[in-house]
Amino acid sequence: MTDSFLEQLLTLDIEYEVMACDPALADTAAFCAAYDIDLSDSANAILVAGKARDGEVAPVALCLVLATQRLDVNGTVRRRLGTRKASFASADETTRITGMQIGGVTPFGLPAGCNIPIWIDTAVMARSRVVVGGGSRDRKLLLPPAGLLALPYAESVEGLARPIPPIVT
Repeated sequence: MTDSFLEQLLTLDIEYEVMACDPALADTAAFCAAYDIDLSDSANAILVAGKARDGEVAPVALCLVLATQRLDVNGTVRRRLGTRKASFASADETTRITGMQIGGVTPFGLPAGCNIPIWIDTAVMARSRVVVGGGSRDRKLLLPPAGLLALPYAESVEGLARPIPPIVT
């Protein structure tokens, strides 16, 4: 882990465990299957960008939702961003803003000056423990979800995500 991750976790006095991960297995479904983690104990950090008006910077938010849920981008997220449209940030945009690659994005250790809101779905907060990205595709963090609320700009948001409907065969 880079110093910024460790420093922030230690400064905020958050209890955590670093889980090593094969980078080829960093995407949520593959990680959970390979490391015997329940999908409902895994939270995805997703950067969302609103549509900017001419001459304005697009608002962004880092959203954390359980792997068993779907982020409500066009409802709750869009309204909270205060924009007409919102969409998932591209992989390039995510890396540019967070300094992290998809599969390793975490709210911990964001670059200095990256004062974006961190919205955590209430279902994440209901878990006893949760796995989140570790800033790189080669590790994850296991922690009590209450530690997420210790982050600056973090808040729990009701209705940020909805359960993924079961696949009917």
